[in-house]
Amino acid sequence: MKRSAMPPVVASPAPRARRKFARLLAPLWLVAGSVALAGCNQAAAPEPPLAGTTLGGDFTLVDKTGKSVRYADFAGKWRMIYFGYTFCPDVCPLDVQHMMQGFHAFARAHPDLAARMVPMFISIDPERDTPKAVGQFAGAFGPELVGLTGSPAQVDSAAKAFAVFYQKRPGSTPDAYLMDHSRAAYLMDADGKPVALLPVDANGKAVAAELEKWVR
Repeated sequence: MKRSAMPPVVASPAPRARRKFARLLAPLWLVAGSVALAGCNQAAAPEPPLAGTTLGGDFTLVDKTGKSVRYADFAGKWRMIYFGYTFCPDVCPLDVQHMMQGFHAFARAHPDLAARMVPMFISIDPERDTPKAVGQFAGAFGPELVGLTGSPAQVDSAAKAFAVFYQKRPGSTPDAYLMDHSRAAYLMDADGKPVALLPVDANGKAVAAELEKWVR
């Protein structure tokens, strides 16, 4: 019988050649390792939930002194914005309380960042919410909260910019009406662009956690 051909034997490199080969490869392994680590450290930051939406835009309202205030006046500041009304019997005061509890907790942890933030309360009830009424309401939650109101046309323009729904619900008397409105608090960045909704329907701790996530 014919003996089958044996597979060729590949000789191992001599010890000296192996050492030289390892020295040549070492820099390549170091480069590859640093690239891998860089890839891990440069993981993409999460995109803000409201990024790319058209929420926001300039408006003109009035503050507690009756002075005109524009959205553009807060350029360079992060903004927390809640639309509601001072005669609201339950939801608005609770939401604003949570918003400001979250802001104050964040301010204690990050005073430098909080100094570049402006919380705002914007009325959707211009018929009853005078500058004085809005100022008193905002002041009850902290001196940092800016209360804003305006003419029906000014309020409507601001509400539309933030896609806020609101309408009057007639009451037993002309002055005893309630306002139905969308329940949302917006976090806007220093350029005035939308970032996220603040969980004011939860609690102050949840609001603070959301601020921790995005404000830089």
